[in-house]
Amino acid sequence: MKKVVNVGIGGTSFVIDEDAYQRLDKYLERFREKTRMGVQTKDVMEDLEQRIAELFSESLRSEQEVVNLALVNKVISQLGMPDGGPAEDDFGTFGPEPVNPVVTKRLYRDPDSKVFGGVCGGLAYYLNVDIVLMRVLFFITIMMGGVGFWGYIIFWIVTPVANTASQKCEMRGLPVTAENLRKYSSYK
Repeated sequence: MKKVVNVGIGGTSFVIDEDAYQRLDKYLERFREKTRMGVQTKDVMEDLEQRIAELFSESLRSEQEVVNLALVNKVISQLGMPDGGPAEDDFGTFGPEPVNPVVTKRLYRDPDSKVFGGVCGGLAYYLNVDIVLMRVLFFITIMMGGVGFWGYIIFWIVTPVANTASQKCEMRGLPVTAENLRKYSSYK
């Protein structure tokens, strides 16, 4: 009979095998060591834990299901390390080769390139066009009538802001990996 542990990861409670917990704990410890971002390490680790909780929730069918070692290895191999290398333990890698994660692009307002509300930046990433072109198009539609102005206001109200590193990766259409979480964490 295996021991299980109740663990809070990314604000969500999970039941996890003891051996899987030890593996996850070792991974998080090594990830923290390799991050080397000083004060921002805490933010990166919170984003990483949130992403781990999302991946666990997607894989489990119910809240009572136990997170096992195979699932932990799968998540660890998917996320990797902040330097872009594979996650390794004392015996090699933490499981199978990294699986190419399904990349979903979502519409967010971009707080990093905003002039007014970040709507043009978010739309530019979503539509894969240059941000300057998007701003020019909105300016022209505003000057030709009120449609552009009201469209901008509606997008500003409806579209959420990409605050976390994982949301910034989704906005850009990048996989939410450890390397990308580190790159887009709020270290500015």
